[in-house]
Amino acid sequence: MRIEKQTLNFLKELGKNNNREWFQENKQMYDGALGNVKQFITDLIGALSTFDPHINTDIQASRCLFRIYRDTRFSKDKTPYKTWFSAGISVDGRKLDGPEYYVHIEPGKSFLAAGYWRPGKAHLDAIRQEIDYSYNELIEALAQGNWTVDDLSSEDKLKRAPSGYHEDDPHIEVLKLKSFILYQGFTDAEITSDHALQQHVDTAKRIFPFKRFIHQALDQ
Repeated sequence: MRIEKQTLNFLKELGKNNNREWFQENKQMYDGALGNVKQFITDLIGALSTFDPHINTDIQASRCLFRIYRDTRFSKDKTPYKTWFSAGISVDGRKLDGPEYYVHIEPGKSFLAAGYWRPGKAHLDAIRQEIDYSYNELIEALAQGNWTVDDLSSEDKLKRAPSGYHEDDPHIEVLKLKSFILYQGFTDAEITSDHALQQHVDTAKRIFPFKRFIHQALDQ
């Protein structure tokens, strides 16, 4: 299973013609691209369920996919459509308050990520406490997939030590994180190849020990 080249072509054309008139005239092209992505997510869910106990085949791809329509109410960018497809895979589809997988399909910017994006205070405190108490277990979980702490996304990070921690803590740079995410990018050639699904599965397997560490921090 793969992402078809026509799907990427649709997204490229949408980027050039991001307006409702063009979208309606090319609705059939959109429907085909959406169907391709939905089947890819369905197959990925099935593969994830074979090793991740937090994923099962009852999860519907339609509940995981994010809408392509943008919310422009509070944005200066008034283009009506996203120029990518994306999905959050969890037992609650895209709406889970917890660790999940995220698939992003966009020409030149596709990737698979997993972990916990911007947990609420209670979950954030629990994860930081687990890191503080069991830092070596975190390192081991990352190492199982050939990752290091430097691979964790630093997009969300405090400038100062969080409350209850000190700047001289040896693990302070990890404790400053507000999201706990690993991700792997894919080229257009990779996601449209016959190995696309397997590459996503292999990446998810590499991330899974880290994702499991986050679940354990939350007693899940």
